[in-house]
Amino acid sequence: MSHLLIRPATGAAGPPPLRRGRLRSFFADPGLVAGSALVAFVVLAALAAPLIAAIVGHGPNEQFPDVTLDAAGLPITGGNGFLLGADGSGRDVFIRTLYGARVSLGIGIPATTIAMVVGVVVGLIGGYFGGRIDAVLSELTNIALAFPFLVTALSVVTLNRGTAGTTLVDPVVVVIGVVALFSWTYFARLVRNAVIEIKSKPFVLAAIGAGASHCRVIIREILPNIAPTVIIYWAVQLPINIIAEASLSYLGVGIKAPTPSWGTMIANAQDSALYQPQPLMLIAPAAALFITVLGFNILSTRLRSRFDPGSVG
Repeated sequence: MSHLLIRPATGAAGPPPLRRGRLRSFFADPGLVAGSALVAFVVLAALAAPLIAAIVGHGPNEQFPDVTLDAAGLPITGGNGFLLGADGSGRDVFIRTLYGARVSLGIGIPATTIAMVVGVVVGLIGGYFGGRIDAVLSELTNIALAFPFLVTALSVVTLNRGTAGTTLVDPVVVVIGVVALFSWTYFARLVRNAVIEIKSKPFVLAAIGAGASHCRVIIREILPNIAPTVIIYWAVQLPINIIAEASLSYLGVGIKAPTPSWGTMIANAQDSALYQPQPLMLIAPAAALFITVLGFNILSTRLRSRFDPGSVG
């Protein structure tokens, strides 16, 4: 008599239960969904900017005065293939706003990441070793916090000027450095406090008692436990740094024209007063900056409430 071996079907009948549960949990949180959607929209706009510019045939710095300026020399608010109209130089406001997202993210993400790395290293070393090392690093952190942001930024920009109006270092690199310089201190304090609390835990003491080196204890035992909090704080700090970049550009000490930064676009609209006949010159970059900051703020707040409930009051 033959025996039939019945095996369960192995076809893909859907995502595993754990994955389905995570998806349901994600979509059950309106704030998390809204924040993720806004962030994804901004990132997609930044990535698609060159493609959209190629489709419409308008570069971010190309000027079309013949079709975008009226008889009085004032920019149009729309039409002639310009979705959001043009600025006083005949440049496409829509395309420049999209490229402004590339500038903001291209500066905010590296600056925040550099600040995170520096702050984590300082916080880990100070919090773990304590004593004089912690005292010295804490004092350095306090000194860095004492420097005024705008005054320091103005000083750095002045030192970066060469002859005949040239710059010694790419302004983008300078802005990233300035923003990172004023961001790492918050990561350092956050990590230091977390390490002081964690290093007295039984699993850390057990690793030390087993003869593990300091480096191994920090990397294998402490760092994985503070990583989620650090990553969440990275998302909290990012919109702050994006505003910092826009503020520097608005004041004329950040990204220089004709590079389409949201800060320079807002400053140009106000200085020229052309936002009165062409309000989208001011509304478009301001709205883009608002959406970006709002999206990251909502996302980071919901992430903190889900993964670090004690930090949300």
